[in-house]
Amino acid sequence: MNLPKGERLLELRFPAQANRMALVRQTVRSAARFCGFDEPDTRDIVLAVGEACQNVILHAYAESDEGDVVLGILRDGDRIVVRVTDYGPAVDPTVFKPRDLRDLRPGGLGTHFIRELMDTADFGPAPDGLGNVLQMTKKTKSQEREGGRL
Repeated sequence: MNLPKGERLLELRFPAQANRMALVRQTVRSAARFCGFDEPDTRDIVLAVGEACQNVILHAYAESDEGDVVLGILRDGDRIVVRVTDYGPAVDPTVFKPRDLRDLRPGGLGTHFIRELMDTADFGPAPDGLGNVLQMTKKTKSQEREGGRL
């Protein structure tokens, strides 16, 4: 999975701890607005990235309270590209399938939400073989440029 060439907006490395999620959500919100997304699409992006990061916190480092998440955001033309990288044990990408929505029980719908809210969501091993990467993209509805925004 190659990172598209585009304008790198930020890279944030943070401890895989739930108490960091408010900071992460605010950062993602600011980046989405900077890229020209309207409020409904901004909320979708924040929710998808939040779900992805929570999955890392709950599953990649479940055996330990140590570990980092790296969040990378770039603007590639009229879309935002978000990468969530962890350094936990590599996971087979085929295991990340949303469960049947008729199976009513708490939890387990994060991948469903991510795929519904974003245009693309690709999961795979980290380039160096250590950890996992989820890369998500979403295209803006408007391609007009206004001051530093699309």
